Amino acid sequence: MSVLKIPAATYRLQFNPSFGFEEGNRVVEYLSELGISYIYASPIFKPKKGSDHGYDVVDQNEFNPELGTPENLEELLTNCQNHGIGWLQDIVPNHMAYDGENRVLMDVLENGQSSKYFEFFDIEWNHPYETLKGKVIAPFLGRLYGESLEDGEITLKYDRDGFTVNYYDLRFPLKIESYTSVVSYRLGILKKRVGDDSPDFINFLGILYSLKNLPALRADVIDRYDQIMFVKRMLWELYNRNEEIKSFLDENIRIFNGEVGNPESFNLFHTLLSEQNFRLCFWKVATEEINYRRFFNINQLISLRIEDMGVFNQTHSLIFRMAREGKFNGVRIDHIDGLYDPTGYLQRLKENIGDVYTVVEKILCPEEELPEFWPVEGTTGYDFLNYVNGIFCDGNNENAFNRVYTEFTGLTTSFEHLVADKKRLIMGKHMAGDIDNLAHLMKRISSKHRHGYDITLYGLRRALVEVMAHFPVYRTYISEDHFSEKDRVYIKEAVKKALATNPVLYNELDFIEQFLLVKPGEYLGEDEKKECLDFISRFQQFTGPLMAKGFEDTTLYVYNQLISLNEVGGDPQKFGVSLDEFHRFNLKRAKGWPYTMNALSTHDTKRGEDVRARINVLSEMPEEWKAKIKKWSKLNDKKKKTMNGKNVPDRNDEYFLYQTLIGAFPFYEAASSPSSLITSLIEGNGKYHDFVERIKQYMVKAIREAKVYTAWLKPDTDYEEAFVSFVHEILNPSEKNEFLKDFLAFQNRVAYYGIFNSLSQTLIKITSPGVPDFYQGTELWDLSLVDPDNRRPVDFEKRKMFL
Repeated sequence: MSVLKIPAATYRLQFNPSFGFEEGNRVVEYLSELGISYIYASPIFKPKKGSDHGYDVVDQNEFNPELGTPENLEELLTNCQNHGIGWLQDIVPNHMAYDGENRVLMDVLENGQSSKYFEFFDIEWNHPYETLKGKVIAPFLGRLYGESLEDGEITLKYDRDGFTVNYYDLRFPLKIESYTSVVSYRLGILKKRVGDDSPDFINFLGILYSLKNLPALRADVIDRYDQIMFVKRMLWELYNRNEEIKSFLDENIRIFNGEVGNPESFNLFHTLLSEQNFRLCFWKVATEEINYRRFFNINQLISLRIEDMGVFNQTHSLIFRMAREGKFNGVRIDHIDGLYDPTGYLQRLKENIGDVYTVVEKILCPEEELPEFWPVEGTTGYDFLNYVNGIFCDGNNENAFNRVYTEFTGLTTSFEHLVADKKRLIMGKHMAGDIDNLAHLMKRISSKHRHGYDITLYGLRRALVEVMAHFPVYRTYISEDHFSEKDRVYIKEAVKKALATNPVLYNELDFIEQFLLVKPGEYLGEDEKKECLDFISRFQQFTGPLMAKGFEDTTLYVYNQLISLNEVGGDPQKFGVSLDEFHRFNLKRAKGWPYTMNALSTHDTKRGEDVRARINVLSEMPEEWKAKIKKWSKLNDKKKKTMNGKNVPDRNDEYFLYQTLIGAFPFYEAASSPSSLITSLIEGNGKYHDFVERIKQYMVKAIREAKVYTAWLKPDTDYEEAFVSFVHEILNPSEKNEFLKDFLAFQNRVAYYGIFNSLSQTLIKITSPGVPDFYQGTELWDLSLVDPDNRRPVDFEKRKMFL
């Protein structure tokens, strides 16, 4: 019987084309000397070409060739074993890349309902909208479909693999049955050219016959695929050996591709495209119409039906083999909350990998606990991060700090209302199609229910939006086998708050509450009850991404009272954690989850651990901070530009920027005067210039995430340029820059005290119950910001030298 091995310490490595298996191999000895017992590896399975993170997988049963050869990986794993280092592998069961390199998905697009993978992806084939019925939306065009088509951006091509629809680098297979539309077009002309008794023409007709008589609807899968291979091979052979056939097909393709400037010439191609198993459209269409589940709101990532045993087994065969062979000693499950049945998935996974250290990327809200029935060792450590961070925030100054923030910015909206508003924003602007799908699903079910008979689709949709806007956690875990009292409390809390703000929706909200509490009515049959549970599972899959986008990626860039508290799984309202609270938290972990991970930084944290440690120092000096920001804002006022009668940046973004600079400013040797420090910045071999550029890029990302004046969906480049100009001006290392002189003196003092916070939280991480995790490079000062800033190359040679 194998024994579960627990890491003493893990070290996260971000593999990418610039840091592959050979580079990883070169740091194994260093990590061993550092005291690391497990490498915690980012996804190493085959992703979309050029991926710099590995989460856009196209084949789970191949390793990423851009990281090196299988032999390179084997050498790395052997070296790890020789140094007593295990391997904790990040796996991605929720989604894959929506890309031409994804052969399984391309098979679905080519064969539709006849594909052996038809039920592989989470696609609603029977969508209520006619334009989405029987096909999957492909929202990748840079502008409207009609414009892209008539400007010749969408093209038909032919090669050894068959006919494809192309849009720049995007390449999708033509539906196999629609080959006949291209091949038989103007067939009489080909007949005249080669003669109807030509063996090649007879073979050409044979291809047409085979295409029209392919086995359909998975009636005979093997025979169908054999025939498709035969047809493609024969057509390619004819194309290459008979110049008349080659010329004929090339000319047909040219005709189908139309002539720019002649809209009517695209009618043929438009008709052909309308026959496909996919519908190309402008990427923004997916915000309002979507019929596949995405990872969050990212069109390029399509979700799997991992609850299906066939899908589960196929996507995990390499993982299982590596675990059986002792090469994967642990697994980290990405986005567990996206799965239809997380509990069932974890049970099946454990049955196949055995006693392998297992953690989940689960974001726990304050006071929330991991489901005790999950067969895992714990989480990736965001809960620990936020509790430790809270220790270094002086809770005694909460009211004073709140006054500083509200007086400087003029903002008075409550945090709770802000979160709900931002969730509504996401549902309205980014995920409206997903909400529609849930509402339609619930309407279909409720129409069979006497208490839901009179509830309209519109009413259901409004009520669902409000419940999800007020949902207090990422998700619940209700299933046929599990229903905890805590889940019941979360649902009731969400409905109660929704009702308080929308009393006119009483009937709809009452119905939804009964629905989510699995009380659909005793008079319903088993089939109807299963439909109810299906809806609940799909509802639960959506609340997590909504929290991620509405809270993590929006609210945390808008509510800026003390941004060290604005972290994944954190609560910016909770101004500090007492030592008693922290000890109780640790006691619970020691008893319930002794082997969970202790993290301070990850590839997804909003800012590096030492940035937070510095910003936390501000909580100890509210009055001095108040005086400083008031002075700095006055010094910098003339550096602002005015747009539409408003200064850029506004006071809230300016407040955010000053805190960011306090936390992220590089260490510099103490100078005798502010002027000499300015001189050292100028002479710093480009380091300062690089820092300023990083801040500019970061602030553009931050204000887009905030979605107040600009956004990813609709960037306001004029506003962004004005903001970048402000950053440039206030950080200009000039003797005349009075702000920078004053700021540097203050920042240097804050950074000094931040050192003690940093060292203390690291010591606490190492000595607390759980497994200490080190994000790459954080064994030295981590003054990075959110990705991509925190995924820059690590100077391991410097670290080896220091060690």
